[in-house]
Amino acid sequence: MKLLCFSLAGAAFLASIGAAAAQDAAAGEKVFAKCKICHQIGEGAKNMVGPVLNGVVGRHSGIYPGYHYTDANKNSGITWDEANLKEYLRDPKAKVPGTKMVFPGLKSDDDIANVIAYLKQFGPDGKKI
Repeated sequence: MKLLCFSLAGAAFLASIGAAAAQDAAAGEKVFAKCKICHQIGEGAKNMVGPVLNGVVGRHSGIYPGYHYTDANKNSGITWDEANLKEYLRDPKAKVPGTKMVFPGLKSDDDIANVIAYLKQFGPDGKKI
């Protein structure tokens, strides 16, 4: 009986961790409205003040064609996985000192997770995966 109680408690704990880390792409699209001032994503996206974000998850920093990156971004050695994006979206200048991104960052963990979920939907060609 004790083993069953511990197992159920452990399962509930793990489920709560999963719920806290859940990502909502639809909510992320709404948060991405803040990013649209400088970035485009999707089919037909073009570089603006910031680079196109198609296929950004898994991409190396500073390589999107036709965009003029700072040396800080080009030489950062960062691959935009979820962990790096989380840090960057929270505080871009702390993650990449010398970046020209002026956005101060997102403070909500949920907003960050949701934006990442939204970004993950788009492949390098701008089509939803």
